[in-house]
Amino acid sequence: MYQIKTMNKIAAVGLERLPADTYTAGDGVENEDAILVRSAKLHDYIFPEKLWAIARAGAGVNNIPIERCSEAGIVVFNTPGANANAVKELVMCAMFLASRDIIGGAQWVKEQAQTPGVDVAAAVEKGKSAFVGPELYRKTLGVVGLGAIGALVANIGLSLGMDVYGYDPYLSVDAALRLDRHIKVVKELDTLYANSDYITLHLPYMEATKDTVNAAALAKMKDGVRIINMARGGLVNNADITTALKSGKAARYVTDFPDNEITLAEGVVAIPHLGASTPESEDNCAVMAANQLRDFLENGNIKNSVNFPNVIMERSGAQRLCVIHRNIPAVIAQITTQLGDDGVNVENMTNKSKGEYAYTMVDAGSKVDETVIEDIRRVPGVIRMRVV
Repeated sequence: MYQIKTMNKIAAVGLERLPADTYTAGDGVENEDAILVRSAKLHDYIFPEKLWAIARAGAGVNNIPIERCSEAGIVVFNTPGANANAVKELVMCAMFLASRDIIGGAQWVKEQAQTPGVDVAAAVEKGKSAFVGPELYRKTLGVVGLGAIGALVANIGLSLGMDVYGYDPYLSVDAALRLDRHIKVVKELDTLYANSDYITLHLPYMEATKDTVNAAALAKMKDGVRIINMARGGLVNNADITTALKSGKAARYVTDFPDNEITLAEGVVAIPHLGASTPESEDNCAVMAANQLRDFLENGNIKNSVNFPNVIMERSGAQRLCVIHRNIPAVIAQITTQLGDDGVNVENMTNKSKGEYAYTMVDAGSKVDETVIEDIRRVPGVIRMRVV
């Protein structure tokens, strides 16, 4: 039986992908083989020695200590694209909120209705000019990051009659194929900044992307630019965007990541982290996370890991060896030598690396002796190994 610890509420449709005759899943599980998590913070969590994987039902993994997991040979999965449609729709909403002061206008109307003697219908005709704003049609949208969400947003921008610029230095072939041919994919971020009336961010948060929108970036943008951040709060420097809003350099900032510093700033529309908050998105993320976890535990396959390479291989042979190791010379040679010395035929093998780590799967033609398995575990550079 595999023991799966759940943190936060994981959608039932996802847990149903883990059959009860093979898996025990729940928040009370201890000494777990794997963790299913949404937003619970794991940086101070003490991982049991037998923990092999963490599956995050969502795209961001800021709540997981990735380096500590890598050093311990714990594979961390996320679910890119599972919540893409939900976030795309909220981005569209944010674009409208960035254009017209809809929230301020709606609040003002309620205030009129609560004021004795005010004729609301007459008041709104006189006061509505305070909440006007531009149309999206024929404006220019800049999409920074063209992954699963960014590509959807860019295509929708075209459907709204906008001119669309896109930027992604790591644009994959699959992502490129999802883009409409009329999107202008630029090689320099400054080009996107200079041309865009609206800029929406779709980047992961890391040291390299922290404060992507700062004073220097804002200086390169159009006056009155409207910025949308449904990705991660730290992508935009709070002090710099506040200054830009006060000066008129930026007309509006819509963020899904409110905090004490930015929420009350003039020109900010702060949304309570609703990007993936739809039942459809939660179901999609849970199903994807559970499927990836199950395939890894039962077959050793890795798909959508943030710290180890994607490695998928059809099953063959009598036994499969799964080896997590450092990306250094001679590890694979020593593994195959150990198997060869024991008279074990390698029927199939695959190896891939990701940075300083690597993953090797070997399908052996016959059962491997326990002493050989222990010898492989002792090969310099091997972090962990299991037999599935």
